[in-house]
Amino acid sequence: MPDDDLLHFEDLIPGQVFPLGPKTVTAEEIIAFASEFDAQPMHLDAEAGKNSILGGLAASGWHSCSMMMRMMADSYLLRMAAEGAPGVDYVKWKKPVLAGDVLKGETRVLDGRPSKSRPGIGIVSFRHELRNQRGETVLESENPVMLRRRAVEEAAQ
Repeated sequence: MPDDDLLHFEDLIPGQVFPLGPKTVTAEEIIAFASEFDAQPMHLDAEAGKNSILGGLAASGWHSCSMMMRMMADSYLLRMAAEGAPGVDYVKWKKPVLAGDVLKGETRVLDGRPSKSRPGIGIVSFRHELRNQRGETVLESENPVMLRRRAVEEAAQ
């Protein structure tokens, strides 16, 4: 996509919302992710999950973050002049994500500021929330993202 067609720092305003999902979580993907990255019993076996405090075969928190990342890419990131993120301010896993859950939510623009060290970059803070089909919040997170600015010449002054 040509750079002019992408959303830049100047295009994002506080309060702007991007929808996330829906995404149906399957037992097969929970087990596949856990087998490779988080091989704890409650992520690998339905009976072990049922007998845990999670109440069923549950996605790893990191799997939940990965699913959210995919939803973010599909919703807005691939349409932005993004240059990556310098980190994550916080992630909270509020409820288990179980096999069969349908996740959806939103990302909200919190604020933005020009970068002090990189004149062609602005930093935008986002807040993300995912809920299951019962409307329960399962994940919340905040992080800054670096985006190219349209007016690089003006930014350098």
